Amino acid sequence: MQLMDLKQQGIDIQENIPLSRFTFTKTGGPAQYLAFPKNLKELELLVNTVKSNDIPLTVIGNASNLIIRDGGITGLVLILTKMNEITANKENATVTADAGARIIDTSEAACEAGLSGLEFAAGIPGSVGGAVFMNAGAYGGETEFVIKSVCVLTREGEFKTYTHDEMEFGYRHSLVQETGDIVVSATFGLEVGDKWAVKAKMEYFNGLRRAKQPLEYPSCGSVFKRPAGHFVGPMIIKAGLQGKRIGGAEDSMKHAGFIVNVGGATATDYLDLIHLIQKTIKKDFDVDLQTEVRIIGKEKD
Repeated sequence: MQLMDLKQQGIDIQENIPLSRFTFTKTGGPAQYLAFPKNLKELELLVNTVKSNDIPLTVIGNASNLIIRDGGITGLVLILTKMNEITANKENATVTADAGARIIDTSEAACEAGLSGLEFAAGIPGSVGGAVFMNAGAYGGETEFVIKSVCVLTREGEFKTYTHDEMEFGYRHSLVQETGDIVVSATFGLEVGDKWAVKAKMEYFNGLRRAKQPLEYPSCGSVFKRPAGHFVGPMIIKAGLQGKRIGGAEDSMKHAGFIVNVGGATATDYLDLIHLIQKTIKKDFDVDLQTEVRIIGKEKD
């Protein structure tokens, strides 16, 4: 079976679609094929079809902490946002969410059920799958602290469930970065709490986020990992790079650890500014800045 034949089975699959429509930076080249599976059956069919036809496969989650180069992505790109069911169970203090559900919505579902532990995720714009993949965190919380188990679909088309310990979480790292497994759902082990106290903590974190982060512009969130013994923002400011602009990409005047699209930016603008910051910080502070944002895709011809 050919990939585009799956349209006849009701799968939403398209050709040559600009990924800038979906990325939080509003940049990125086209996907050769782009599909939005609605359920596990469609996802499994897509994975098996690309496997049998030797077509590359890329999953981009909610495309929030991501830069896709201007040449786009060859093969099939999967966006799982139509797989977004969330189930909270106060009795056993768990929330199970599909990979395409927003982690923000998952934290809100936990709050409504009177469950505590996901407050840190109240403003993280990524999907559950992305949060698991990157071990997303904020304000002292990390995904690994609350993960109980993760269901995945391997590139071979096999469903598996990993326990917390099997996920090998680290700083912005998880096992699935190594295996290529596609996160299908995750179960979070939480604690019974007071709904209004949970809500107040979420609102507090979101207030901090609004005050400190440039949410008024498209961005990929925090660009760099924090190097041991240093803070990225102050180094960028001391290096005189806050406000530096290449094309439409600017190091944010509100938070120097963010690069924002102030209008018409390309992925190349973003990458050129990232490389300039890395080179300057190495020269001025002898610190190697590593990107937290994922950078994928091919260069434009």
